[in-house]
This record gives sequence, C-alpha cells and structure tokens, in this order.
Amino acid sequence: MKNLLTTTAVIEGGSGLFMVTFPSLAATLLFGSPLDSPAGLTAGRSAGAALLAIGVAAWLMRDDGQSRATRGLVGALALYNAAIVTIFVHAGLGLGVSASGLWPGALVHAAMAVWCVVGLLRRQP
Repeated sequence: MKNLLTTTAVIEGGSGLFMVTFPSLAATLLFGSPLDSPAGLTAGRSAGAALLAIGVAAWLMRDDGQSRATRGLVGALALYNAAIVTIFVHAGLGLGVSASGLWPGALVHAAMAVWCVVGLLRRQP
C-alpha cells in the first residue's frame, strides 16, 4: 500500500495545489472552459483544498501497512477515483466536453481505482 499511497499523495496533492493556485487554468485544461465567476473560482479552490487534504491523508498513512485505517482510506480512494472516472466520462461522452486533460485524467483515475481495489483484495500479512 505504501507505493499506492505515495503515488496518490503526489498526484492529488500536486493537483490540489495547482487547483488552489490556478483554478481557472485547471478547469480549462480539464473541461475546456475557464472558471470566470467568483463562485466558480471559489468552487475550484474548494475542490483543490479537498484534493490537498486527500494528498496529506495519503502521505501520512503511507507507512501504516495494512492497518484498518489504511484500508479505510484506500476504500475511500477507490470510491473517489471511480466517481471521478464516471464524472469525466459523462462530461466527455454525455456533455460533449473536449479538453486536453479530460481523457488522460479519466485514465489516471481509472488506473488508480483498479490499484486501490487490488490493494484491498490482497490478504493482510
């Protein structure tokens, strides 16, 4: 689980920091449309703060092996990643969103969701 949580910390922490700092640019890269209202910028920064929190939690849990708390976090990360894949695929196929980061983001989250499930299915030592 250490590699999974370290990777999650880097990806989500970095993405969160980017979204807090540049929410409109992040939205443009992911969804092809900038956040151009105070409410949109606030929502983007709030999402970035949530990603930072996920990154911090993953970083702090990376050395806890297969503890119940670690397994709980990885279960939550599996749900989060699967939800993001669903949201991004719906945006691309259902809403016609086209942006350079949408499909790579969906693929990264799909891979992370699978990695989380594999980690949860492994027997505890």
